[in-house]
Amino acid sequence: MRNIQKYIEHTNLSTTITSSDIEMLLQEAIDYNIYGICVPPFWVKKAKRDIGKSDIQLVTVIGFPLGYQMSQTKEAEALQAIKDGADELDLVLNISAFKSEMMWPKIEVAKIGKLAHEHGKILKVIIETAYLNNEEIVEACKLCADAGADFVKTSTGFASSGAKVEDVKLMKSVLPDHVGIKASGGIKTYDQAIELIDAGAERIGTSSGPAICKK
Repeated sequence: MRNIQKYIEHTNLSTTITSSDIEMLLQEAIDYNIYGICVPPFWVKKAKRDIGKSDIQLVTVIGFPLGYQMSQTKEAEALQAIKDGADELDLVLNISAFKSEMMWPKIEVAKIGKLAHEHGKILKVIIETAYLNNEEIVEACKLCADAGADFVKTSTGFASSGAKVEDVKLMKSVLPDHVGIKASGGIKTYDQAIELIDAGAERIGTSSGPAICKK
């Protein structure tokens, strides 16, 4: 049995999430020795307070779930999340600008990456593979790596499909060794998670953390 807990970011980004859900998410992470929890920006301050001195990492999302906010808005959101206690930021790439072949997505990732790194935080960039063909996945991965992202993430979980083994393998083939991969979206079983890890994922974003860890 592989020690899968160290890969898991136990996630709840539901529209109807409540304070009780945040408490349950954290308690489950503690009970199963899970790496971290991922919560909406509004709940970062509470989650950080509840985590206390635990070494559970606190992850939140920026520009979620569509990514087409203005960069200034994303920067302000990132800074607030850092102030509230987030350890890691999952930024949604501006797919609209990317598909328009603009340079702006790379500039945006670089700006928010600089902000995150100045505060000792980790930046993951969600490229939303469901909306990209293979050539675009390669291009997006290279963009993120060149701009200073620490991880490239497959999905928000809000698109038509989530993490796929073939996409993770493709991402692994083009990303430099210092840039990790986070697979997310539709991962509900231990076997799914292991298959994605074997394909190259170093993090697994899932709302089924305890079920996966019970295997």
